[in-house]
Amino acid sequence: MFLSDAYAQTAGSPAAADPTTAMIMQIAPLLIVLVIFYFLLIRPQQRRMKAHQEMIAGVKRGDVVVTSGGLIGKVKSVADDELRVELAPNVEVRVVRGTISDVRAKTEPAPANDSTAS
Repeated sequence: MFLSDAYAQTAGSPAAADPTTAMIMQIAPLLIVLVIFYFLLIRPQQRRMKAHQEMIAGVKRGDVVVTSGGLIGKVKSVADDELRVELAPNVEVRVVRGTISDVRAKTEPAPANDSTAS
């Protein structure tokens, strides 16, 4: 009454009996995911970091910079690890070089529409 039927099992395939093949089949998806992560996430991030470090190293007097706090100012002097940035006339702050998030190109103000047309 409480007994269940017993069925015979089929023989396993010869490839499944090899432990090396079974291990490779388990590790292969993990390796594929790691390769995809490297090319889609890690490598582009390393490139961005390298470009950012080069940008920070190339800051010079007169460049317009944006700090990580959102302040925009013009570089007045450059020291080893800090910059003196002018935020407004007669308002200068010292900024650590690593907090620079963007270096904008020097831009001269465009002249007003003072064309000589009559």
